Amino acid sequence: MTDSLASTITRTFAATPEQVFDAWVSPQTFAAWWGGIDVEVPLESLTLDARPGGLWEATMMLGDGTPDYRFYGEYVEINRPNTLVFTMTDEPGEARELISVTLTAVDDGTQLHFSQTGGNLTPEQYEGVTLAWQLNFDALETALTS
Repeated sequence: MTDSLASTITRTFAATPEQVFDAWVSPQTFAAWWGGIDVEVPLESLTLDARPGGLWEATMMLGDGTPDYRFYGEYVEINRPNTLVFTMTDEPGEARELISVTLTAVDDGTQLHFSQTGGNLTPEQYEGVTLAWQLNFDALETALTS
């Protein structure tokens, strides 16, 4: 679901909040799901200094001749296993999107509530990133069950 200047997704995973949280901050697991199943994220491209003020960086390689995408940002809030907030961009300059992940234990696993805000994208771009995040979360589900 998107509003004009945000992307929001709610999804349930058959894993504990700790497992889902750790998948966001553990390099090997993050590399397995970030960008979806058709994207390679080399471990040597990852920096995940998961603490408030810590920096993160990841490179997505599509392998189809498309230039690599280097994403980076800063962790804003870390409250394992319930909350992860960080900034993100793949563009030069100061504009950043804010990614918020809230994890809640539910009977069948963990409910993830995700939002990307910032107002740096057009409404159409937010629709596109919502679809991209859905693919990421499909890959996250696979990573959590393997």
